[in-house]
Amino acid sequence: MNFKTSRRDLLVKGGLGLGGLALTGLAPGGISVARAADLVDPLAPKSPQFPAKAKSIIWLHQNGAPSTLDLYDYKPDLIKLAGQEVPESFLKGIKTSTQGGVGKLFISKRTWKQYGASGAWFSDLLPNLAQHADELALIKSSVTIGATHDISILKLNTGDLNPGRPTLGAWVSYALGAANPDLPAYVVLYGGTKEPSAGAVNWSSGFLPAVYQGTPFRPGASPILNLERPELNSAAQQRDNLDLLKRLNAHNGARYPQDTELQARLNSYELAYRMESSAPDAVDLGKESDTTKDLYGLNDTDPNVKDYGGLLLKARRLVERGVRFVQVINGPVEVGGEEISWDAHKELEKNHTANAHMIDKPIAGLLADLQARGLLESTLVVWTSEFGRTPYGESGNGRDHNPWGYTQWLAGGGSKAGTSFGQTDEIGLKSVGKGVDTYDLHATVLQLMGLDHLKVTYLNSGRSERPTVVYGEVVKELIA
Repeated sequence: MNFKTSRRDLLVKGGLGLGGLALTGLAPGGISVARAADLVDPLAPKSPQFPAKAKSIIWLHQNGAPSTLDLYDYKPDLIKLAGQEVPESFLKGIKTSTQGGVGKLFISKRTWKQYGASGAWFSDLLPNLAQHADELALIKSSVTIGATHDISILKLNTGDLNPGRPTLGAWVSYALGAANPDLPAYVVLYGGTKEPSAGAVNWSSGFLPAVYQGTPFRPGASPILNLERPELNSAAQQRDNLDLLKRLNAHNGARYPQDTELQARLNSYELAYRMESSAPDAVDLGKESDTTKDLYGLNDTDPNVKDYGGLLLKARRLVERGVRFVQVINGPVEVGGEEISWDAHKELEKNHTANAHMIDKPIAGLLADLQARGLLESTLVVWTSEFGRTPYGESGNGRDHNPWGYTQWLAGGGSKAGTSFGQTDEIGLKSVGKGVDTYDLHATVLQLMGLDHLKVTYLNSGRSERPTVVYGEVVKELIA
């Protein structure tokens, strides 16, 4: 053995040796030392930190912010005071100049009734969902920050008011991986004919690797563009092409190990290949019985009900196949040629009658279907919005934005059925006692998935980040 190797020779030979090892990753059976850590599938299934009550989440975002005062929060005093100025005692500590100022207290043409053993109140706008009162854990003291839709939706999804943080679905994907390797861990479904406002920022992976971002499924017969193999390519040719592309990408990826977008792209090619057969099957509603379709409202004469019912039936098929997080965003309803969301600054009666009709039967159908299939126990359904609406009027017959007190709910997935947590004041303006902020909702949802929000961490630019930023408390009263 020659012990007189020069420093130059050592560096040259050592460098070539490492380079050779790296290049062996391009050959079948080879392992790249430079890329060894990345050969582990980032979406491989991971165990929860403790026994989970839920395996999947269906996140029902009511886009535009419904008035939960007109759905779940019965206020006899508001009815008595309707038409009067808001008493000053209720306005202390809040800024009310969001858009139209403070109008007089306003009520819509609602009738109210208690349902189930829980005695939960529902208005006549939700007759079907009311039949599931004993399956819901109502959060009647929800609060948030911000009074504009884009900002509050961002906070609802990411816990922050500024873009750049991961969404809750991305954190779940990061912490638990994919239960089904042939489908994304995190899927986004939306109604209407176009993406929701702000688009991908609401299912972004933020500073997490890009592989954990949500995969949007478009409305219509082709939810994923260009999914089918080109007509003139055989399956063997496509596989050969992908194998070559994978080796070239792996080689190039070794030069840029910190480029998570590149790693996500590499992973997406393989996932897309597997999804050619799995994804169309997962969203093929033609395989469902007429009874099931009717349960979700797919045979309804209202096209808005059909649209939303189709989204929820797809959501059930996805969680049935192991998708961890399905984010469902309702599209606008079409009334008299006009498209409207829940954002009822005016004509609340027309607005909420149409929007409530769109969601009522499909959501009731989803809960009944999950329960009948034995999936409700392992699937957490979250009904949520960016904020609520004020008890005082705007434009004479509408309501303004209200981040100070509104209702959200959980069902299934280990949540405490038939309960109600918290309350708003006598007119439904502000939460009373312990409020449940977005951070608390996220912490509770993660807890039900077997994850401690304080211990799900990611090192970002030298800082250990977690899903609930520096806030959040698990609401134990919502957990069975």
